[in-house]
Amino acid sequence: MSSGRSFYVTTPIFYVNDAPHIGHAYTEVAADMLARWHRQSGDDTWSLTGTDEHGEKILRTATANGTTPQEWADKLVRESWIPLLETIDISNDDFIRTTDERHEKNVQVFLQKLYDDGFIYSGEYSGLYCVGCEEFKPESEVVDGTGEFAGQKVCAIHSKPLERLEEKNYFFRMSDFSQRLLDLYEQNPEFVQPESARNEVIQFVRQGLNDLSISRSSFDWGVKVPWDDSHVVYVWFDALLNYITAVGYGQDDATFESRWPGMHLVGKDILRFHAVIWPAMLMAAGLPVPHRVFGHGWLLVGGEKMSKSKLTGIAPHEITDTFGSDAFRYYFMSAIHFGQDGSFSWEDLSARYQAELANGFGNLASRTLAMITRYYDGVVPAPAEYTEADLNVQRVVAEAVANADAAIEKIALHESLAAIWTVVEELNGYITVQEPWALAKDEANRERLNTVLYTVAEGLRALAVVLSPTIPKATTKLWTALGVEDSLGALTAQPIRSAGVWGQLVPGTTVGALEALFPRIETTNAE
Repeated sequence: MSSGRSFYVTTPIFYVNDAPHIGHAYTEVAADMLARWHRQSGDDTWSLTGTDEHGEKILRTATANGTTPQEWADKLVRESWIPLLETIDISNDDFIRTTDERHEKNVQVFLQKLYDDGFIYSGEYSGLYCVGCEEFKPESEVVDGTGEFAGQKVCAIHSKPLERLEEKNYFFRMSDFSQRLLDLYEQNPEFVQPESARNEVIQFVRQGLNDLSISRSSFDWGVKVPWDDSHVVYVWFDALLNYITAVGYGQDDATFESRWPGMHLVGKDILRFHAVIWPAMLMAAGLPVPHRVFGHGWLLVGGEKMSKSKLTGIAPHEITDTFGSDAFRYYFMSAIHFGQDGSFSWEDLSARYQAELANGFGNLASRTLAMITRYYDGVVPAPAEYTEADLNVQRVVAEAVANADAAIEKIALHESLAAIWTVVEELNGYITVQEPWALAKDEANRERLNTVLYTVAEGLRALAVVLSPTIPKATTKLWTALGVEDSLGALTAQPIRSAGVWGQLVPGTTVGALEALFPRIETTNAE
């Protein structure tokens, strides 16, 4: 089914010390929806996620917990991060850890190349460092402390005191790349998206770039600098390289060339690392820059960005335990304009679950199969002559698939689902107008009833295919109930871009029973 097109998508690698919350899951689901869509389009798809495990903060936490940083990281990956992927039904192709040998070894290969080519030099560094951010803070992010931290300089993000560090470091000549980066943004407007993110990045680079301190010698939890093992690589420099070490950089040129460059989905708070530092690193190494860096918005709860310190972080399982993983995926991909901030509320989730998933899609599926079972002993009838109303359904389905695919291309995930939902609404309206239950009362209307029920069942087939990247569990159940495995094959093998081609459901197919795809939930549970 391969079209020869390569599609490589990444999430950020998540900081292993954080507790997974719905913000992390939001990025994971977005990348997964894109990957599943491209896989089902026949594109050569690769989806990567993973964990960022080096740096001083991990070392300190591990020590405080009486264990080694490696054991601490192993425990968190095993108990928190791998389970997150299962909770929200992620189909990633690879999971990279920055403690993997394939990563550490090839970070050194990359670094050595930059050093040999003159892009790295040693110098003295003095600056205010935030352990929480794992970075030296620019003036703009240093504020005066208040309360218990009065008289101290604190991080504008964490509100914790900064540490003054003075040490000999290695620096990356990032200042050499200001103009090349500005040219990149201008010549390829797609490189940073959405537009608001692109403008912010351009403005930042126009102010001029400083060279970047890329090593630390005051602790040893990290990748050793290959020519000076008294230094470890700065955690961000190490972390960004995961996107290429995971696809063979330094050890498997054929795989690397077939996969890279990829597309990065990131939260806007780490946009600068991905849209400025990362392409500069790649340019220095003579490698292609990513296809695109897409900075999505934040999820707000009660108007505030989620954080551990403010206890606004909601664990994904708190939602999936009640509503299921499909509803989690559908809600976050449809309710929020992808690229902008979005607010989460239990009330909104509950209302959309009921209206769109249970009553809209779920009810459409179960009543269609129930009518085929009741009026045709479960055998899909052959359509007779199509009327204008039937042809209109066919047009709506074809347009929805084309519009959904176009929206996926521009990473407008909410628009893709809105396009698909026009089919759900069209079919529900069509049933209301055609009244198959009334047609069934008179044998003279049998041919018309054949056409109406075939039309709705074939519409459902198309819906199952185009919704499978978003709600894989429910669509798999529907596919099985439609009885089309034998004639059409597995759901995930259906070419998604031609899902709107009419008439793929073979008359004579026997349908099965369908349990409620989205069972009614007593709203008291969801509070």
